[in-house]
Amino acid sequence: MRIGIVGYGTAGQAAALFLARGGHAIEIFERSPQLRPVGAGFLLQPTGLGVLDALGLGAAAQARGARIGRLHGENAAGRAVMDMRYADLDADAFGLGMTRNALFSLLHERCREVAAIRTGVRITAIAQDERHLLDADGAARGPYDLIVVADGSHSALRAHSGARVRDRLYAWGAMWCLLPADGWPHAAELRQRYDGTRRMIGVLPVGAHEDGDAQRWLTFYYSLPGAAVDAFDGQALERLRGDVAALWPELAERTDTLADPARLNRARYRDVVLRDPWHGRIVHIGDAAHGMSPQLGQGVNMALLDAQALADALTAQADPAAARNDYLRRRARHVAVYQFLSRRLTPLFQSDAQWLAPLRDACFGPLGRLPLAKRQMLTILAGAKRSWWR
Repeated sequence: MRIGIVGYGTAGQAAALFLARGGHAIEIFERSPQLRPVGAGFLLQPTGLGVLDALGLGAAAQARGARIGRLHGENAAGRAVMDMRYADLDADAFGLGMTRNALFSLLHERCREVAAIRTGVRITAIAQDERHLLDADGAARGPYDLIVVADGSHSALRAHSGARVRDRLYAWGAMWCLLPADGWPHAAELRQRYDGTRRMIGVLPVGAHEDGDAQRWLTFYYSLPGAAVDAFDGQALERLRGDVAALWPELAERTDTLADPARLNRARYRDVVLRDPWHGRIVHIGDAAHGMSPQLGQGVNMALLDAQALADALTAQADPAAARNDYLRRRARHVAVYQFLSRRLTPLFQSDAQWLAPLRDACFGPLGRLPLAKRQMLTILAGAKRSWWR
């Protein structure tokens, strides 16, 4: 088939690689005139790592990233709220912290060999025949046998799908930046500190920013209400440094080097549910189909899994309608579980509902020590929870 992909993030890149492997002709449209990644560092789970292995990129990803064996979070009083180790799920299991740039570059090296990549083209609509893409200049691109919408949680095309069930901006977001990892004592751990539900600070080792970069980095993130994220300025940076000094003194020596608010990047999230991510000749994948808050750290992993499942469905089923049903069988229940959990867990860590914090702090630690609950929590973390009952 001739396939048009809108968006050149992780979902679009991975879809291009898997679909090209299946013999399809791929054309990708990216609105930015320059190819560059957008977003904070992230944690690849065992599920996402499995997809990269299937692409033959697992070893290269591990060389660029930082191997994570533990997730640890504590409150302002120093009480452990969360303490999970991948090895308690499986001796060989681990997560991988990476920068967006590192994964983007890794996928781009392969994509440019197998797909036509059109930059600086803003696709604004899909034609009624579902075979052409319309750009901002009114030109029609195509025809295509299949259109893959992978333009992220703030998708410009999702509104045209007619399949939206939920599409709202989360009330909270985060500021983030990269900090040098030199001397950081928790090189294999994602660490978080919580002050009620209104302040959350996190540090994730993410390895190298670019291939061959000897410097290793940390992604630092700081939770804020959405309006405060949008208005972040010099005074807000001073408050950030003060909050870090009070809540996490050993981190303060690193954040004190942040003298310019422009050093930090803004992140806003959407809660997106589509009634049908595949309708006719159009399929939505990644955050364009199921944007979530980052609490469970599944966004990139879900995008990779979507791309793999899409290509597998088209390979397994010659009829497009059958391929659609195959894709939904592979992805719908898994996505629904994580959308529900992400929506329910977010207020425990990012909200004005301060009364939730004592309940969270009292329950999460003890639950994590009960064998059955602990295994379920680790399975959810690893991205492997595919239904409620198994």
